[in-house]
Amino acid sequence: MPLPFLTADRAHDDDRAGPEAAPLAHVDVTHADVAYEDPERWRRPYRPGPWKVGGAAVLLLLASYLLFSALIIALAGSGSAAGVCVAAAALVMGFAVRMVQAGVRANERGLRRTGLLSSTTVAWQDVASIRTVQQPVRRLGLPLTVQGQAVLAERTSGGAPLTLITSHDTDFLGRPEAFRAAADALDEQAARRAR
Repeated sequence: MPLPFLTADRAHDDDRAGPEAAPLAHVDVTHADVAYEDPERWRRPYRPGPWKVGGAAVLLLLASYLLFSALIIALAGSGSAAGVCVAAAALVMGFAVRMVQAGVRANERGLRRTGLLSSTTVAWQDVASIRTVQQPVRRLGLPLTVQGQAVLAERTSGGAPLTLITSHDTDFLGRPEAFRAAADALDEQAARRAR
């Protein structure tokens, strides 16, 4: 009995998918018969990287161990210690979800860079240019810096540019073609808004 492997792109993997199937943000749509769902929706122009997804999976595994230990502790009769384990599991799960959500998104109004603790939104009219530069970048967000590439958004008001993505972050480490595709997609969106 064949079992189909379903991915997030299952509508595009399936030969029977019709034109009503909405593409994901990283899918290059060149056909006029396929339309995006909502132009106001924030969309990521690339897929989350394996380092990010793997790290989140490890954190969710840790959270499952914490929840299981909370169950054992609760059955042993210590409700307050079980509550501490459940709270710790909730924090770990929240961190894992936020880690996967971190990244750059764009819509018709502007760019949004989401980090672990904060988000920065810049309207398209405040973006002077988006460019890719060679510079020292952090590897996997750690303090260790290596020579790599970064996509920067220059603001019309001046000041320090906003670093959107780097070639050595959790989305693009070991995936140079994915980095180039994401940089091109961001540059294309900025050029389209500038017209």
